[in-house]
Amino acid sequence: MNLAEMISTRAQDLQLATWCIPLRGKEEVLLAMKKRGFGAGFWNASGGKIKPGEEPAFAAAREALEELGIAVSNLLPVAKIEFYFVNKPEWGQRVIGYTTREWSGEPEETEEMSPKWFNYEEVPYGQMWADDRIWLPMVLAGKKVEGEFLFGDDNNILEYNLREVMELTESSKV
Repeated sequence: MNLAEMISTRAQDLQLATWCIPLRGKEEVLLAMKKRGFGAGFWNASGGKIKPGEEPAFAAAREALEELGIAVSNLLPVAKIEFYFVNKPEWGQRVIGYTTREWSGEPEETEEMSPKWFNYEEVPYGQMWADDRIWLPMVLAGKKVEGEFLFGDDNNILEYNLREVMELTESSKV
């Protein structure tokens, strides 16, 4: 199946998820090594599933507190990305992403994640999901993005469509 076919047949089945990326100063981003579960062994933003009835921003804040030990505020919506997996359709996700420059507490290691600050030019893209090297530089440059990615085996992108937007569309609301 190609990306268009996946969107037309599986978009309604996507798991709703979110992430939040804290930014510090002019060029530092907080990522965390995922220690278990989906994405284990990759550097990621904190994030996870949106519970029924939960607003995406609230879910992103909840996940940052659970996974990084920080209470984030003033979240800026910057991404709506859909992920499709040819051989693992149950992994499909519609993700609403946020950045923030405001939080209380210090990032700390949890059972799930081990956080670390990176300068923008030192982001470990080789140890991240393959799509991150496509959309994350745009987000770090202050842009908002929407798109879709189709994955094959072994974290390989088969096809994608990513676009810069001025504002996230209404369809990006959960």
